Amino acid sequence: MNDILPKFDDFKMLKGRKILLGVTGSIAAYKAAILVRELIKEEAEVRVILSEAASSFITPLTLATLSGNPVLTQFSDAETGVWNSHVELGLWADAFLIAPATANTIAKMAYGECDSLLLATYLSAKCPVFIAPAMDLDMYQHPSFIQNCTQLKAYGNHIIEANYGALASGLIGQGRMAEPEELVAYLKQFWTDAESLIGIKVLISAGPTQEAIDPVRFISNYSTGKMGFALAETLAKRGAEVTLVAGPTQLKIESKNIEVVNVLSAEEMFVAMSAHFAAANLVIFAAAVADYTPLQKANQKIKKLENTLTLELVKTKDIAFELGKQKKEHQTLVGFALETNDEEANAKSKMVRKNLDFIVLNSLNDDGAGFGHDTNKVTIFSKNNKILAFPLTSKKELASSIINFVISNGK
Repeated sequence: MNDILPKFDDFKMLKGRKILLGVTGSIAAYKAAILVRELIKEEAEVRVILSEAASSFITPLTLATLSGNPVLTQFSDAETGVWNSHVELGLWADAFLIAPATANTIAKMAYGECDSLLLATYLSAKCPVFIAPAMDLDMYQHPSFIQNCTQLKAYGNHIIEANYGALASGLIGQGRMAEPEELVAYLKQFWTDAESLIGIKVLISAGPTQEAIDPVRFISNYSTGKMGFALAETLAKRGAEVTLVAGPTQLKIESKNIEVVNVLSAEEMFVAMSAHFAAANLVIFAAAVADYTPLQKANQKIKKLENTLTLELVKTKDIAFELGKQKKEHQTLVGFALETNDEEANAKSKMVRKNLDFIVLNSLNDDGAGFGHDTNKVTIFSKNNKILAFPLTSKKELASSIINFVISNGK
């Protein structure tokens, strides 16, 4: 798969990006000068909003000279009467980076206060927002600050954790704003991730299937589809064109860039996956497809007349196996294996038998893993004998890690 992925090492990821930098009243504000210089070196376009308190630590003239743009502090210029539109600033930026961000500013952002140009611009921003806290260690550990950061993350903002080290108070602990070089690297990685799969077509199966017994009963399993949906969302955020073939589930897709094909039975899933398979560069078989289906499906509800009921079951099509036989050079195939015994051997055997490039193994023997949980604990194997075990983590975080492993260890 690596030979069809775009290469990002050959150019600057921040070149031409419009970066709006918000600087608030922390001693770490002096680092804003270095940060602006580093962003300019990456050929980004930088505009700065300086809070009133921040101007006590660093002058507007310094940041204006380094950025090449006037530094904004108020809604209007008292001398010229020029209005600094927070709406225009929010629309202009490709990213809004607030560094340093004080506990006071973070609290106001979390609760939607709007008493400054910086905060009004935050509320107007249509772009990703990155927040780099800076404060003393007791403030950084306070439950109210932690709760405010949790709220900002829930809004979709990105918190860039503070570093551990010597603080202005003389204490040593976590609270130092991340270094300018680290902040630039964070932004570059964000866009690398966001654009790393542009032009790549992805096909994913997710959720259970339902095999009808009669009009009101079916055979199924406990799969919720959470892992497959998390993979679909993560891939879409990285720019991939995603088709998700989903069995019956209560989950909803957030991204508008994912085409969802809803199915019920294993046969319907096979038909849908087959229809989209040839065009896909990456195919992930994350669904828990029923292995068997009733040979005869009653047209009417089966009445409870006898003490026992015998159902004759027949094998469903093995979707990964059938499509694995059709795999072309440009395609990478990833399968999942939920095992209860001889786990590694069974997973590796499945990878070879179904012509997969990777197999993701999870076990029902691990607490917090498997069906129904928001977390999972997996080990991923490649056909090139690369192995990586992941600790118990959220399925959203795990989705990103699985994708990174596939990209790094592809063909």
